[in-house]
Amino acid sequence: APQKMTVQDVPRAFPTVDVPDHAHYTIGVVILIVGITGTLGNFLVLYAFCRSRSLQTPANILIINLAISDLLMSITQSPVFFTSSLYKHWIFGEKG
Repeated sequence: APQKMTVQDVPRAFPTVDVPDHAHYTIGVVILIVGITGTLGNFLVLYAFCRSRSLQTPANILIINLAISDLLMSITQSPVFFTSSLYKHWIFGEKG
């Protein structure tokens, strides 16, 4: 039977680069701003759609679908990326 190969068996499979601390913090702040803007902006789109009958057309369902998807991405991914940038490594460990 063939032996199963893992990442640990391949040296330098995922090379790392030394990144200065200020670059981590800068990216973290940018991601925080993008996350807050994305959350608020998409929430306002959903709020306007729900409050205004004239916006509730079949064509606007695509826009609402995109707003929901983007809102969920902003809520779930921005905090993880922001926290990882502050800690300067992936917060879920090697297996995560």
